[in-house]
Amino acid sequence: MKAVILAAGMGKRMRSPESGEPKSAKKVLGLPIIKRVILSARRAGIKDFIIVVGYLAERIKEILGDGKDLKVNIMYVENNEWEKGNGVSLLKAKAHIDDDRFILIMGDHLFDPAMIEDIKRIQIKDDEAVLMVDFNPAPCIDLQDATKVKVRDNHIEEISKQLVEYDGVDCGIFLCGKGVFAVLEEEIKRGREGITDAMSVLAMNNKLLSLDSKGRFWLDVDTEVALKNAEKNLLKGLIKPTDGIVSRYINRPISLRISRILVNKTIKPNTISVISFIVSVVSALLFSIGNYFSTLIGGLLVQFSSILDGCDGEVARLKFEDNEYGAWFDATLDRYADAIVIFGIILGLLNYNSNMVTWIYGYLAITGTFITSYTATKYDALLKLKKNTTWRFGRDIRMFIIMIGAVLNEMYYLLIALALLTNIVSLRRLYVFREQPAG
Repeated sequence: MKAVILAAGMGKRMRSPESGEPKSAKKVLGLPIIKRVILSARRAGIKDFIIVVGYLAERIKEILGDGKDLKVNIMYVENNEWEKGNGVSLLKAKAHIDDDRFILIMGDHLFDPAMIEDIKRIQIKDDEAVLMVDFNPAPCIDLQDATKVKVRDNHIEEISKQLVEYDGVDCGIFLCGKGVFAVLEEEIKRGREGITDAMSVLAMNNKLLSLDSKGRFWLDVDTEVALKNAEKNLLKGLIKPTDGIVSRYINRPISLRISRILVNKTIKPNTISVISFIVSVVSALLFSIGNYFSTLIGGLLVQFSSILDGCDGEVARLKFEDNEYGAWFDATLDRYADAIVIFGIILGLLNYNSNMVTWIYGYLAITGTFITSYTATKYDALLKLKKNTTWRFGRDIRMFIIMIGAVLNEMYYLLIALALLTNIVSLRRLYVFREQPAG
């Protein structure tokens, strides 16, 4: 299935006269809006795109190229009448649509890929269309500028920006049958050049269906305020339901600020993982010295490493570079870092008390740490299913406890605490898994 993206307009509400950039070229957390649109659709399984360009078309082409770098196929369609309504832009794509259905996306709308996954599964007739509708718009949605709809039994009865009474707002994502072009042509002949004009005709003929966005994130980024809201919501979306208490209230607020800077750089997520690992190694070396000053600095570096450990995934997700290898690479380095840090603590303690008990506690701490990490994936999946998370003992808490032990200069008792807590948590998880129903 092909997707048509409309990116021909100037975007007067956002563009300053001296900017020299079309609206869809504006960057949101390191990526141009138009690139985010394509990558979001690609994640939903769309690989073929028709981009309708007009104002500063060469700039859009410069950003996207032929699509190979994005692992998609891109065809450009020129609209020299870009100052007219967006229905004219859509009509320019008609000759290049060879399927019975196609997806239509506004080039300045950000959205959750799941919205495309939902809408592309709908079966429609040639003369029908489906519009993704938000029935409970978030506060960041500009309702004054939004296109509103009245819906009855999943059929849209009215669609207009001027509606006073409405049920929801247009999310800027359509599934269209090829018959929509005939309606569009007739309306343009009448001087009604907007897509909404054609959709109004479909609505009057009971041919325009609605599909609930289910509260998923989307935003029309057509003003500077909307751009800031987009960044805020994308960052907020990086918070995981399985985040531990330290990650949620300490690490994540800091890591998101760091990631907000890093996404505008060329640094790769795996490089951030390596930097986090190196910081952990340095902290382990400091722990091995054994005096209070080196232990204190080592503890602070452990916590900093824990914060950085969140940045690699955040940057990867923001730039659509997250993949299984990256997650595996990060997890592997984390396990090495965990072992090296605890080994550094053991060496530091042996400077003052070289007995077998220290080695035993160290062994239990390393083993417990590895087992809690091993069981974490399944436990996280369980927490998502239950949707009533109480607490989660993860790496964020372990690193924070190490920092507290370093600040208090109680590394021996810290080692005992790690040995006990990690193994108790692992045994508790075994019990929790045992209580789950089969299948």
